[in-house]
Amino acid sequence: MTIKSDHRALYLQVIDRMKQDIAAGIYKEKEKLPSEFELAKTLGVSRATLREALRLLEEDNIIVRRHGVGTFVNPKPVFTSGIEQLTSVSETIRQAGMEPGSIYLSTSESLASEDDIKRLHCNPEDSVITIERVRTANGEPVVYCIDKVLSSFLPEDFLGRAESSIFSAIEESGETHISYAVTYIDPVGYHEDASPILECDPETALLVLKQLHYDTDDQVVLYSKNYFRADKFSFHVVRKRV
Repeated sequence: MTIKSDHRALYLQVIDRMKQDIAAGIYKEKEKLPSEFELAKTLGVSRATLREALRLLEEDNIIVRRHGVGTFVNPKPVFTSGIEQLTSVSETIRQAGMEPGSIYLSTSESLASEDDIKRLHCNPEDSVITIERVRTANGEPVVYCIDKVLSSFLPEDFLGRAESSIFSAIEESGETHISYAVTYIDPVGYHEDASPILECDPETALLVLKQLHYDTDDQVVLYSKNYFRADKFSFHVVRKRV
């Protein structure tokens, strides 16, 4: 059935129609869409109009185009979260009714690198602990995490612990409290390290959250770099007019 013309640009009407058809289950998650020729004919629009609509749908992560294969409907994110509040990955997973877990890949201690000195505002002789782990939801890998923290903020026996919340360990002594974080979000495609660890298809996009965590004295306490599977997570921000 062709779309009914209204006052809006035709490609916007195509976008709305495609979203409606996906929501109605006419095109199912991970299902291949008809060819551009067939879609354009069904909707009664030119292929140029259809391509513009598909381009914007891909930017919104609603569809994915695989070169030489076709166009597919992306699955809806399982976890949707606002980032105004500093919530742990574990809590986000629990709120979705799933069981969070961790797979520790490595924990090491070394002298601060040049990047550590810039990020953590520390000295070259300071010791930094680096933790690499995979966060899971019902046993499925969904986030690859790299955390860096000055060893002086952690308990002396931290490296010997089988598993420990970094936030809880930092605040264990009662002398340091993480108050807020500054977050930078970047979308990336296939990543040679993170994508295989998260068992992603080559076409699965990732969302990278780089966060600097500060204490109540505005001192950087923790640097985190987290790779989220974009087919599992979506983030939103509430913006208020001032």
